[in-house]
Amino acid sequence: MAVSPRSERRAERKTARKKKRAKRRELRKPALSAHHLTTPHLCLLRAPRIATATQPSGRDITVATYNVHRWTGLNGRGASDPARAAFVISEMNADVIALQEVMRPHRGDDPLVTLSDAMGMHVAFAATRVHKRGEIGNAILSRWPISGVSMLDLSFSRIESRVAVSARLRFRHSSLDVVATHLSLADRTRHRQVRALLDHPDLQNTPTLLLGDMNAWRQCKATQALDEELREHHNLDWPASFPSAAPVFSLDRVYARGVKVLELSAHMTRAAERASDHLPVIARVRLPA
Repeated sequence: MAVSPRSERRAERKTARKKKRAKRRELRKPALSAHHLTTPHLCLLRAPRIATATQPSGRDITVATYNVHRWTGLNGRGASDPARAAFVISEMNADVIALQEVMRPHRGDDPLVTLSDAMGMHVAFAATRVHKRGEIGNAILSRWPISGVSMLDLSFSRIESRVAVSARLRFRHSSLDVVATHLSLADRTRHRQVRALLDHPDLQNTPTLLLGDMNAWRQCKATQALDEELREHHNLDWPASFPSAAPVFSLDRVYARGVKVLELSAHMTRAAERASDHLPVIARVRLPA
């Protein structure tokens, strides 16, 4: 039985509509790797397209920690704009940078890769959780190659996932362990996280830096333990870094073991006040001879 041209066209249109609906459903699904990410894990270890250096030029280096607030700016409700935070990061010109609340979208360009390539820095990233728009976690950027990387799961609460990522930088005659984290808001959970960090092998070695958003909004067991065991801060007058527009709380900190902290300050510029709800904290440290 012959099929009329009109029936054929109708069948073709119906098939095309089905294909479009299937494609839209597929686009709405998260990427496969993100969909199966149920626990924190390492996601990225990458060298830049063009590296700038392999060794420090001297014993003094600059390090920083910065909560980039998922690239969403001061109030967290705006559209993602990684360029704002990237500009602030370029202003600091630090050698090693710990980033918290880094958003890596499921699709499209990866702001972390773009940033590391633009600055010629090596990068390690550990995802803490999956957001509807992408993976969120902690990153370490380094001007020098990362010879090893590990991760410590600090998810001691069913309410929230937390993680620390550790990177080892090997120099000509020494090495430096850099640990980056974002601790809990709850006192009891934060204390357990600090004890896990202080007992971890990467914080037993020297020299070591612990960088991150410690959520140290008040003196508690967690901050007391950090201050007692990592004493090499030049003083205990931590710079206020939150909220960025009028900072009151010293949430973002640089702790050291076997490394001398020479200077420590909040990076307060007009761009930094608008790029995130946290100001970066930047330090000049001296590596051992």
